[in-house]
Amino acid sequence: MNNLLKATAGGLAGACVLTLLHETVRRLVPDAPRMDVLGMRSISKLMLAAGEEPPRDQQELHSWALVGDVISNSVFYTLAGTGKDAWWRGALLGAAAGAGAVYLPGPLGLGEEPSNKTTKTQVMTVGYYLMGGLVAAAVGYALSDDED
Repeated sequence: MNNLLKATAGGLAGACVLTLLHETVRRLVPDAPRMDVLGMRSISKLMLAAGEEPPRDQQELHSWALVGDVISNSVFYTLAGTGKDAWWRGALLGAAAGAGAVYLPGPLGLGEEPSNKTTKTQVMTVGYYLMGGLVAAAVGYALSDDED
């Protein structure tokens, strides 16, 4: 298996863990980050800007947001790569994504509350993305050859 395929497997694993974590904890913790809400807002905003009508059905829009999150985060986390250096790359990517998820939604016109509601929400947001980066790194590392 080549390194790009291995890194992609790691990226997909990190993205799936991130999405599973978000979707589970948001049902249990009142101040949990709501990245699904940001995803739904992003899709609606982009579709409207393109002259298209976003799905009216909130469940359908939510499903689109989850699929978009998994795809975009998979591509991003693939950058963690393989080998022993995947660990620092995955940690850096995860921390950067978490910080971006806290600080960028407001300036992008998506609202601040879903990822910035409380300090607890902010810490959880960064922690989730860091976890995703570390999972991507762990899988990339585990799949790497000895010479990586």
